[in-house]
Amino acid sequence: MLILVTGGAASGKSAHAERLLCENAAGARLYLATMQPFGAPAQRRIVRHRAMRQDKGFQTIERPLDLAGFAPAQRYDGILLEDMGNLLANELFSPAGSKDAAFDSILVGIARLQDCCQTLVIVTNEVFSDGLDYPAETVRYIRLLGQLNTALAARAEAVYQSVCGILLPIGEGERR
Repeated sequence: MLILVTGGAASGKSAHAERLLCENAAGARLYLATMQPFGAPAQRRIVRHRAMRQDKGFQTIERPLDLAGFAPAQRYDGILLEDMGNLLANELFSPAGSKDAAFDSILVGIARLQDCCQTLVIVTNEVFSDGLDYPAETVRYIRLLGQLNTALAARAEAVYQSVCGILLPIGEGERR
């Protein structure tokens, strides 16, 4: 099962994603962290997220790049990928990133993760509606993140948006 959780910064999406994974994956859980710890704010966010996961049975692996090349040593009941926005930025802008192949590389990595678990929860970001003008490379990033979110939502059994700490289902039919 694939579950996509989206929302703005500090909307509660990480806590919702963890809860959804814990509800759907009783056994072995993996947290794939994509944030590169640049600077004090990133370090504080990482510490906060680790504290949130404490006592929830997660194994944590830092994977800021090359999701397509990731091969877990075991099968998991659930994997939480946190988050798509960081992963895409790393792939596009890091010297070791996949650059123009980022979109396809990330989707290949997602498919491989799905083969390694029963439930995959992906956290992504809403960065599309502030109405500001950005440099061309930022516009490209925003466009690619939107395309990734659309592709993942099409594959997902459930899609949610976190707004001010409230989890809202998106879509119809099988989605909850």
